[in-house]
Amino acid sequence: MTPVLSFRDVWVEYGDHVVLEKVNLEVAKGAFVSIVGPSGAGKSTFLRLALGQEAPSRGSILLDGATLPPEPGPDRGVVFQRYSVFPHMSVLENVMFGARCEQAPLTGLLVGATRRQARADAVAILQQVGLGAALKAFPRALSGGMQQRLAIAQALITRPRILLLDEPFGALDPGVRLDMHELITGLWREHGLTILMVTHDIKEAFKLGTRVIAVDKRRHDPHAPHRYGSTAVYDFPLDDKRKTAIPKEIAAMTSGA
Repeated sequence: MTPVLSFRDVWVEYGDHVVLEKVNLEVAKGAFVSIVGPSGAGKSTFLRLALGQEAPSRGSILLDGATLPPEPGPDRGVVFQRYSVFPHMSVLENVMFGARCEQAPLTGLLVGATRRQARADAVAILQQVGLGAALKAFPRALSGGMQQRLAIAQALITRPRILLLDEPFGALDPGVRLDMHELITGLWREHGLTILMVTHDIKEAFKLGTRVIAVDKRRHDPHAPHRYGSTAVYDFPLDDKRKTAIPKEIAAMTSGA
């Protein structure tokens, strides 16, 4: 089976600063991949590569065996830690905006049956994420957890196959965070998503993921730390989480992240 995403000898360099080096990974359809590692290890850069927001300096990234398009597409949704919502739009308008960008990229306008369908789709997704009663509310009236639910609905409106999560729950209180865990795992199963999630929370990574990848530098030069980049140093499939303890090397790596 062709992997949904393939990273083949991928490097990211900015001048003489190497961020990622020799990244070779394949991501299966339907996987939930948690990505952990110390701060500054290039985890968010990895997500930007998968999104198409950034291109590798060397190597190639494949989507279904073909070269990944050099720009974000509707088949890839993204949710950031900072709520990516429009404060001047209502909850419903925020979600419909994604449909407008996909279906009417030049005018940004939806009319007639197309608009009615986009509204129906947006309402359905908002109901799924628990915001069905807040369609007319504005983001300023929502709690942090509700704003993150809105951001997830925004990402899902284009029916992406791949969902990219960059520290999506890091700013939430513990109780709200647990609710969001249930929400995202339910959506993952219901929509058949492939998820790549960056997190600093090692317990969260092992709880939610079907696979945990640790990103860090294999080589260090104290005199020129910028000359070596990070890569996948550990890769753990979680076939049976009941029997999988968090490896000490990963716990140590992320303890100061």
